[in-house]
Amino acid sequence: MTELMRIPLEDGGEVLVEVEPQPGLARVGRAADMFQDATQTLEQGLARVRDTATTALTQFLAMPHRPDEVELKFGVRFDAQAGAFIARTGLQGHFEVKLKWHNAETP
Repeated sequence: MTELMRIPLEDGGEVLVEVEPQPGLARVGRAADMFQDATQTLEQGLARVRDTATTALTQFLAMPHRPDEVELKFGVRFDAQAGAFIARTGLQGHFEVKLKWHNAETP
């Protein structure tokens, strides 16, 4: 059964996110029982993911032969207690990085 998590927004609204059911727990009863409530706002949860992306981007832009384009791709998952975090693929955390140089000459 699909479970939803309510994540508050700093402006007072909220967003609903579909989450994986917790193993070993079975929810029964009213439809309202299908909701988990997040312990932090969406903005607070995403701030850590944003800081991680900023750190990675800073490292690639500090390369001696700086790329013309940097593309970072990663999935973001949400958890009621942990907030937002970078999703894993298999057993590892997952970042996909694409660097592009329009002028292939080396300095």
